Amino acid sequence: MLTLIALIVAGTCAVVTQPFVQPVASSAPPVDAGRLEAHVRHLSVDLYPRSFEQVRNTERAAQYIFDELKAAGGEVSVQEVSVEEAKYKNIIARFGPGNGPVLVIGAHYDAHGDVALGAADARGHTADSHTPGADDNASGVAGLIELARLLAAQPPKQAVELVAYALEEPPHFRTEHMGSAWHARMLRESGRALRMMISLEMIGYFSDAPGSQHYPVPAMSALYPDRGNFIAIVGKLENFSAMRRIKSIMRGATDLPVYSTNAPRMIPGVDFSDHLNYWDAGLPALMVTDTAFMRNQNYHRAGDTYDTLDYARMAKVVQAVFAVTQLY
Repeated sequence: MLTLIALIVAGTCAVVTQPFVQPVASSAPPVDAGRLEAHVRHLSVDLYPRSFEQVRNTERAAQYIFDELKAAGGEVSVQEVSVEEAKYKNIIARFGPGNGPVLVIGAHYDAHGDVALGAADARGHTADSHTPGADDNASGVAGLIELARLLAAQPPKQAVELVAYALEEPPHFRTEHMGSAWHARMLRESGRALRMMISLEMIGYFSDAPGSQHYPVPAMSALYPDRGNFIAIVGKLENFSAMRRIKSIMRGATDLPVYSTNAPRMIPGVDFSDHLNYWDAGLPALMVTDTAFMRNQNYHRAGDTYDTLDYARMAKVVQAVFAVTQLY
């Protein structure tokens, strides 16, 4: 009986963590860490705050992303996102063939704001009520912009869409108003096949300090590092094969440690980003993340500033995701 239990536990761990993945060697081009920092700084400082009620700044952020993706060489378009009388925008940049299955890589550009706390402020916000949103999620948007530069220089053989989403943060999270929900509906209604959707959700915070990494389930600490020095891939159990392939590609493109988990949605954090709307639409999706609040204690706080991020390691994440566009 003990042997059987041990085999079941070992098998479960193998499914969840995928420990025996052979890296797929590639020569992904380097990513400019300085450019990543410049994007994050502009979004989190010059365009602060980017919460939903700061419509002028969300519009400025959308325009900045549009201009950067277009300058990079993408075929850029806008998808309007309407919430009652307010108008927001998803920004979409296309690369590769105009037909066939598409790989979608997305990141939300809005930032968290506690409107109730900011109501007493004449400006409508304070440092405590409205996070600068450097890691969450200017880091993911910066990654999209630099991916665009790489894709323009080395066009993919498959269709790739880079999407900057509006309205991921509360009060729109888990509602039909999320920008990613609008895009998932559009994709499903078009009938076009989706190869995979990859959500870039907080990809810039790393720590080598012992005990800096935490997990939603205590038992996971026996399977994963206690230091926040890796990038994670998160998907559903049924995404096992696709996750395995993507993990092997990412591991072959960078020396940054890459860990993965296939877990049910009941585990806290597994569906805490835009990929959830593709799951709800019956489409394949996963998340690439620095694990957010499981590591970054500045999550949804005033301390989420551009100077807390590790741009050298963030560049390696972007490099690894670029390899996926070429080899997946």
